[in-house]
Amino acid sequence: MSMTQNPQNSLSIAQNLIRCVSVTPDEGGALDYLEKILSQAGFTCHRLPFSEEGTPDVDNLYARLGTSSPHLCYAGHTDVVPVGNEADWDFPPFDAHIEDGILHGRGTADMKGGIACFVGAVLADLKSGKPLNGSISFLITGDEEGPAINGTPKMLDWLEKRGEKIDHCLVGEPTNVTEIGDMIKIGRRGSMNGWLIVKGKQGHVAYPHLANNPVPGLLAVLLAFYGERLDKGTEHFQPTNFEVTNISIDNKATNVIPADARAQFNIRFNDLWNGEQLQAWLHKRAKKALKDTGFDYEIEFLVSGDSFLTDAGPIIKTLSAAITDSTGMTPELSTSGGTSDARFIKNYCPVIEFGLCNRTIHQVNEQVPVAHIEQLTVIFEGFLGRYFLK
Repeated sequence: MSMTQNPQNSLSIAQNLIRCVSVTPDEGGALDYLEKILSQAGFTCHRLPFSEEGTPDVDNLYARLGTSSPHLCYAGHTDVVPVGNEADWDFPPFDAHIEDGILHGRGTADMKGGIACFVGAVLADLKSGKPLNGSISFLITGDEEGPAINGTPKMLDWLEKRGEKIDHCLVGEPTNVTEIGDMIKIGRRGSMNGWLIVKGKQGHVAYPHLANNPVPGLLAVLLAFYGERLDKGTEHFQPTNFEVTNISIDNKATNVIPADARAQFNIRFNDLWNGEQLQAWLHKRAKKALKDTGFDYEIEFLVSGDSFLTDAGPIIKTLSAAITDSTGMTPELSTSGGTSDARFIKNYCPVIEFGLCNRTIHQVNEQVPVAHIEQLTVIFEGFLGRYFLK
């Protein structure tokens, strides 16, 4: 496969996507735009709106070209996080302004720029006239930055019911740290949120013997959670990490001992644990911390996903070779960072992640060098050529 003849193609696609105000869960025209250009290129497109009580409705897009194997799927999201205080931005966040070789705007890195690079690479390949030795699809959601309920999980269920099999998936999340090509994500840590309530007895502060202040109990439990390191990490994963994210007491009176005290926490865990094991560990330590104190407690858990690791195989080797060909770099194979929709896709096929640099994601003045968009497009072209053996 030849290198991109017109790297501005990907840049133009990125700008058009960024100009769509697609803050979760609003589609904002981004999926309309992708559907249009992919349909023109011969893709069969399906719009997949999904709903669930208690969550916002979400529109999604699935587009496929070809019917044979191997089937390579590119997964991503066009929804973006809110811009915050727009006055703090150097340029309007949805103008896709270019200044001194830098593309500015919400979604430039996370992840409209990455989608644009892959679309640009695919379009360039199709224009070459060479036959497609397999199938390419796009699995694009509008729900990744939100609850992630009416997006990728439901799309995957839809595909399974249709009998469509994906052989490999590349998620275009921003994975690189400083240079394009320095990191491929080959797995992710699991994530579990917890909401802890320690229950005491309300009373007047002047009569503490008639009450039982839950705050010391809450602190005792949290110190117990922090007091023992869960593990030292594994070959591919960082140590499991516990962090308190909020402490609250719903009490505006200055002379009342509260009835309960609450804390919120998150655990990012490696492949030594799963959600059930962590819950048992936390309950054991909480009960020990509160033994003989008269306090009761409750913990509500939400596991966003268990850890996973994609075994070294053809898709990792193929992408690594394309990166080395283009940049001379050997990418680090990492499981660092937060969660992504790869946590759902890994149940269906081998999945890896690779995209732009993540230095400014979710920040005011999110931005990407135009040169990075051009370079990522070239890498994706090389990857496609190697994957389909053209």
